[in-house]
Amino acid sequence: VQLQASGGGLVQAWGSLRLSCVVSGGRTFNNYAMGWFRQAPGKEREFVATISWNGGYTDYAHSVKGRFTISRDNAKNTVWLQLNSLKPEDTAKYYCAADEYGVQPTTRANDYDYWGQGTLVTVSS
Repeated sequence: VQLQASGGGLVQAWGSLRLSCVVSGGRTFNNYAMGWFRQAPGKEREFVATISWNGGYTDYAHSVKGRFTISRDNAKNTVWLQLNSLKPEDTAKYYCAADEYGVQPTTRANDYDYWGQGTLVTVSS
């Protein structure tokens, strides 16, 4: 299973970005709950958002709730993360992850089976 994340870049504070993650190989895409995590320099990887296999359930880290939105299109094997009202503290490498047969979307990184290579988001003040 391959996950290809894209859409990162340099943006000013209060700006927006849309991250994409395309999944290929493995089982059909609707067998995976999907998540986004991020890792800032010198910090631990942290949970950002997760979405169930059919998009019916989402969950967010408290720090991004109301600013970020996770969504998916199973016909396109793609999950997105819309980042609005960005802050300098959102600067990090963002990773998408797939939880095979995930019944309940999880915030725990160890529950995810496959990871993308990450895309860098830099927010300037």
